Amino acid sequence: MTISFLSFFEQVISNPVLAITVLLTLAVILVNGWTDAPNAIATCVSTRAIGVRKAIIMAAVFNFLGVFVMTMINASVAATIYNMVDFGGNSREALIALCAALFAIVSWATAAWWFGIPTSESHALIAGISGAAIALHSGLDGINGAEWIKVIYGLVLSTILGFAFGWICSKVINTICKNMDRNKTTGFFGGAQIAGGATMAFMHGAQDGQKFMGVFMLGVFLANGQSNVETFQIPIWLMLLCSAVMGLGTSIGGYRIIKSVGMDMVKLEKHQGFAADAAGAGCLLLSSLTGIPVSTTHTKTTAIMGVGAAKRLSSVNWGVVKDMVLTWVLTFPGCGIIGFLMAKLFMWLF
Repeated sequence: MTISFLSFFEQVISNPVLAITVLLTLAVILVNGWTDAPNAIATCVSTRAIGVRKAIIMAAVFNFLGVFVMTMINASVAATIYNMVDFGGNSREALIALCAALFAIVSWATAAWWFGIPTSESHALIAGISGAAIALHSGLDGINGAEWIKVIYGLVLSTILGFAFGWICSKVINTICKNMDRNKTTGFFGGAQIAGGATMAFMHGAQDGQKFMGVFMLGVFLANGQSNVETFQIPIWLMLLCSAVMGLGTSIGGYRIIKSVGMDMVKLEKHQGFAADAAGAGCLLLSSLTGIPVSTTHTKTTAIMGVGAAKRLSSVNWGVVKDMVLTWVLTFPGCGIIGFLMAKLFMWLF
C-alpha cells in the first residue's frame, strides 16, 4: 500500500490530526539532521579536507541518494521499524500514542544537541515508540520481540564492528603507506576523505531515512483509521521530503556535533579520517543489506575510537567518550520512559 502526494496533501489540509502527526514526524527528522547527519561529515570537516558549507550540501545530496537507492534495493530497515511495535486496535488512541512518542524523541534529542552530545536518534526513535506502545496496551503486548532482537543485534554490530573496522582500516592504511612520501599521501587522502564523507552520508540516508519514513507511513495510516496495514511502498515524494528536511537540520545545528565527534574525541589526520569513514560506511552497508537497524552515531564514533586506538589508546579523549557512552546508555530507558509518560498524558488529555 502507498499514497500519492496529491492525496496526502488533501488529507493534511482536511485532517488536523494528520497535520499534527506530520509536523511532529518532520520535527524528528529535522532533529536527526542536527544530531545524526553531521556524524557523516565530521571527520572530513575536522581535517579541513572540505569546508563546512560544501560538506553540508554534499551530505544533503548523498543523504537523498542513500534514501532513494537503498530503498529501491532493500526497504527492510523501514519494515523492521514499522513492525517493531503494535499500534493496532483503536486507531485514534494509537495515533495519540505515536504523537506522544515523537514529542518525546524531539525533547530528548534537542537536550542532547544543546550539550553537543551526539545521541542516537535511531535508539531514541525505537525507545520512544516502544514506550508509547507499552502505554497504549498497558503491558508488553505491543512489543514485537522478533523485530526487537534485530535492534539488539544492531546495537552490538554498530559498537563492536565500528571499533574493529576502524582499527583494522587504520592499521592497513598505515602499513600500505609506511614508506610513501607523506606530502603525496596527504593530498590523496584529502580527496579520498571527501569521497568517504559522501559515502557515509549516503549510508546515513540508507539507514536513518528508512527508519523515519517507516514511522511517517505508520502515522499516515493511523490518521486514516488504518491500524492493520502490513505491507506498504514508500513513495518517491516522501524520500525527497525526508532528505530535504534532514539536510535543513544539518545546516542549522550540525557544527556542535561535528566538533564533538571530529575534533574533541580524537585529533585526526586525513588518512585517519578516511579510515574512520571507510570503516563506518562498510558497517552501515552490511547492516542495511541485512535489514538490521543500527545507529549511525554509534557506528561512526566507535570507528573513530578504533582509528585513534590503532595509534595509541591515549590518542582518544576518553572523557568525551564517557559522556557519549553515558548518553547512549540512558537513551533507551530515558526516552522510553518519556514516551510512556507522554503517551499516558496525551491519551488522558485527548
